[in-house]
Amino acid sequence: MKTILIVVLALTPAFLFADSRATDIERITDSASILHQIMSTPDKGIPQDILAKAQCVGIIPSVKKLGFIVAGKYGVGVVTCRTPHGWSAPSTVIVEGGSVGFQIGGGETDVVLVVQNKAGERKLMQDKFTLDASVGAMAGPVGRTASAETDAEMHAEILSYSRSRGLFAGVDLGGATMRPDDAANRRIYRRRVTQRQILQGRVAPPPAAHRLYAELNRYSPATTARR
Repeated sequence: MKTILIVVLALTPAFLFADSRATDIERITDSASILHQIMSTPDKGIPQDILAKAQCVGIIPSVKKLGFIVAGKYGVGVVTCRTPHGWSAPSTVIVEGGSVGFQIGGGETDVVLVVQNKAGERKLMQDKFTLDASVGAMAGPVGRTASAETDAEMHAEILSYSRSRGLFAGVDLGGATMRPDDAANRRIYRRRVTQRQILQGRVAPPPAAHRLYAELNRYSPATTARR
């Protein structure tokens, strides 16, 4: 009996790691589904001319759906950026705090971030940054198209959106912070990697990312880039 207990205890970390990695991989698939659902109603989704020029796209699935209920304002999602060879492997990120988009209860909430240029992409390379006006983050316009004359198109580096109870709108994230989830990235890629390495295309993507790429390329071909 003692021997069996020792074996079970020895195997437990491996089982927990495998279960956590499965959750990390599932998050990538969930992100693809969310983008598909949002863009299936173009008159109420992200304007296609904005998404078509996106430098990076981040998708944070519902806190409630994935079971990450921490302090009432916490979400885990993925970010991918354009590279010379197509979309990068997805990097897992953690978004915390903020006053909008992460309330627990009252239905599911998803958040989408559209990084419009290289300056916004450089923000993602930081260990942690705040999603507010100081970094050029603002609520994004909604609809089939967005005029190039809008403030969002001309000045923002990062556009933010939130979907809750079936309603989709541009949203101010109220100073939420974003940082890489290094532990999740290590599980996915089975080695220690930085967010910079992932987003710059120096890490091979997992097979689960192909569905996300298909959705992105439908509205934002990877060969189109912004400076």
